[in-house]
Amino acid sequence: MASDLAEAIRQLIYEKGISEDLVLKTIEDALLAAYKKRYGTAENAVVRFTGEYEGVEILAKRTIVDELDDPVLEISLDEAKELVDGAELGDILEIPIDPREFDLQEVMLAKQTTRQSLREISRDTLYAEYKAKQGEIIIGYYQREKGGNIFVDLGRVEGFFPKKFQSPRETYQPGERIKALIAEVSKNGPQIVLSRTHPEFVQKILELEVPEVYDKTIEVFKIVREPGYRTKIAVYSKRDDVDPVGACVGLKGIRIQSIIRELEGEKIDVLKYEIDPRRFIKNALSPADVREVYIIDEARHTALAVVDESQLSVAIGKQGLNVRLANRLCDWSIDVKTEEQFRELDLSSEARRAASSLFGDEEEILRLDELPGLDPGLVAALAGAGIEMIEDFLARSEDELLAIEGVAEDALSSLRAVIDENVEVIEEEIEENAVPAEAMEPPPVEQEDVEQETYECPDCHAVITPDMTHCPQCGVALSFEYEDAEAEAEDQES
Repeated sequence: MASDLAEAIRQLIYEKGISEDLVLKTIEDALLAAYKKRYGTAENAVVRFTGEYEGVEILAKRTIVDELDDPVLEISLDEAKELVDGAELGDILEIPIDPREFDLQEVMLAKQTTRQSLREISRDTLYAEYKAKQGEIIIGYYQREKGGNIFVDLGRVEGFFPKKFQSPRETYQPGERIKALIAEVSKNGPQIVLSRTHPEFVQKILELEVPEVYDKTIEVFKIVREPGYRTKIAVYSKRDDVDPVGACVGLKGIRIQSIIRELEGEKIDVLKYEIDPRRFIKNALSPADVREVYIIDEARHTALAVVDESQLSVAIGKQGLNVRLANRLCDWSIDVKTEEQFRELDLSSEARRAASSLFGDEEEILRLDELPGLDPGLVAALAGAGIEMIEDFLARSEDELLAIEGVAEDALSSLRAVIDENVEVIEEEIEENAVPAEAMEPPPVEQEDVEQETYECPDCHAVITPDMTHCPQCGVALSFEYEDAEAEAEDQES
């Protein structure tokens, strides 16, 4: 029958997962530590296991000498001959050490060393094993709960399932089977952190349900989630004969339904990844039907999606969830507008012209700074002279424009060419029955009627006219009163 030592060794090997060599090395180190404490050195000590680990013994190597100086390392010739026939000077004998020679303190040291070493080995072994499995799916059983955090029985180790990594859709009962992702592995314990909210969890479930994803026929570009509510998966394939979205959804949706059931009813959008950001953004806003996508600023990754009125709420989603996930999936800031809202936006001139092309009409250009390819210095010089509108520019003569500082003749010629190319100047036609412009001009006024009367300011005696309300010099308020000419004559006669 196997001894207790053999049973303990087998238990460590098969139940704790510790290799045979490590177990034997640990026991050996513990016995050598006890030997060293007893004799002061372990250089001459040897540990050997007998049979199938039924026993273990410590042997001390001692050199045969004529005169004994160190009883730990040496043995006299007479003593050696008593142990071994034919012993000679200089031979080395391996002498068994009686365990009764060790006192209680030395035995306790050996036990403590063994336990500590085995704990460290077990911890390192488990850490290495589960670290290699990080990012994989594992199945355990609900063991206990504390503060919303669940401790899961994984067999040889306990998993930690924090509340923040639990889906808000899901509830768990003691003893219930839990399938989760190994999200983190720390050496302290080791601690195995589980998650059902990581995007990688959906990735692994997708690999289990869709063989084309597992064998890389279909690649997953990115997965974004609002755990418990909605997940968006962007997929693509390098093979033209493979429909990545159709393969993930499966015949009659059987594959995607299996994933939805695993996620307790969480909504999943599987869409095709496109290199063109416009098409990718359009796909990312599914299930909404997007009419067109316009890139506002490519450098800053801002875009505008135009949808019909009926699709606005679908594209945005409840509390902005759908567009928020689309932003994260595409790594673009996406604004969703209806066509009516879009037309009311105050976009830059180039954005407005480009956006108008989405609807097949042209935006009217009225300002000089809306024209493409103009020198900003020329536009600034004209604006400084009060010329910002194209109409104002066309109304000025060549001499007036050249008199403006910073305006050159060749620049004006280039500007006129740009206007001719981008602006349609429409001259209003005069109708047949319309009144001629000459007839609308006021009749000529005689020179003497035009001359204004002048007066003196009562305070500063500056020259003032009846049309003034304040003196231009001292600022006093003015009021002019006129008397009837006949009444004035009567007053003078009287």
